[in-house]
Amino acid sequence: MPIKYDELMALKNLGQKYAYTDREVMLYAYGIGMGADPMDEKELAFVNEAVAIPRPLKVVPTFASVAAWGAGPGEMHLNRLMVVDGERDITFHKPLSIAAHITADSTVLDVFDKGKDKGAVIRHQTVLKDEKGEKLATLVASRFARGDGGFGGPSEGQPEPHKVPTRSPDKTVDITTRPDQALIYRLCGDRNPLHSDPEFAKRAGFPRPILHGMCTYGITCRGVLQTYADYDPAAFRQHAVRFSSPVYPGETVTMEMWKDGNVISFEAKVKARNVTVIKSGKTVLA
Repeated sequence: MPIKYDELMALKNLGQKYAYTDREVMLYAYGIGMGADPMDEKELAFVNEAVAIPRPLKVVPTFASVAAWGAGPGEMHLNRLMVVDGERDITFHKPLSIAAHITADSTVLDVFDKGKDKGAVIRHQTVLKDEKGEKLATLVASRFARGDGGFGGPSEGQPEPHKVPTRSPDKTVDITTRPDQALIYRLCGDRNPLHSDPEFAKRAGFPRPILHGMCTYGITCRGVLQTYADYDPAAFRQHAVRFSSPVYPGETVTMEMWKDGNVISFEAKVKARNVTVIKSGKTVLA
C-alpha cells in the first residue's frame, strides 16, 4: 500500500520497556567479531567476564543499537523485501551499563519521496533512557524503502552528509568478517531473512545473504575503538555512518580514518570487490 505521509509523520511510541543482561552485551560484541583471538585481552574485555583476574566487562558503545531491539515509532507498512538501512547516527549521553532496564521513546523525524522508481527515505529517532529517566543514547535511523516512492511527499531537505578529508588517511585498519557472521549477528535481534535465507536474498536482488548493515556499523565502531579510543567505550560521544553498499560475510572490511581534533572521519571498503560500503563516517570522541 502507498505511503500515507501525514499518518507516517504522526507515528510515535513512547515509554517502550526493555531489559538486557551481560549475555546480550557479550553476544553483540561477539556478533561484530570481537574475541576472534581468544588471547587478546583488550577484546576479551568485551566478550568475557574474567574470573582468575577479575576485571569489569566493557560494553561496545554501539550496543545501543540493539539494546532496545524492535523499538520504533510504529508499523510503517513498507515493502519489507525492498527496505535497507540508509544511515545510522547515535549520540551517546552516558556509557551503557552491563545490565539494565531501559525505556525507549520513538518518533518519525522526516519522510522524503525520491520518486516512484527511486524509493523513499524515512528518518526516525529513538531515545533510550535509564530507570531514572536520564538519557543514555539518541539513535537516528534512516531507512531506504526502495519500493515505496511516488507518494507525493517532499523530495528535498535531507541533512547533508559528513565530508571526509581529501588527504591520505591517517590510519588504515583491516577487519576480517567470518562466513557465518550474519547468522551470529542476527541473534542480537534482526531476523530479517535477507541476511540468512539464500532464496530470500536472491529475490531481493542479491546473489547470497548479505551482512547486516548494523553489523558493519558495529565493525566501524570496533575500528575506532582499537585505534583512537584505546578500547575505552566512555570516550565515544557520537558514531554516524552512511551505508553505501553491502558486505558479504567472509569479506575483509578496510577502514580508512582521518583524525582532526576529537573528530574521527572514516570510510570503509571491501577492496576485493573495489566497493565502498560505508561513506561519510564520523566519530566524535571526548
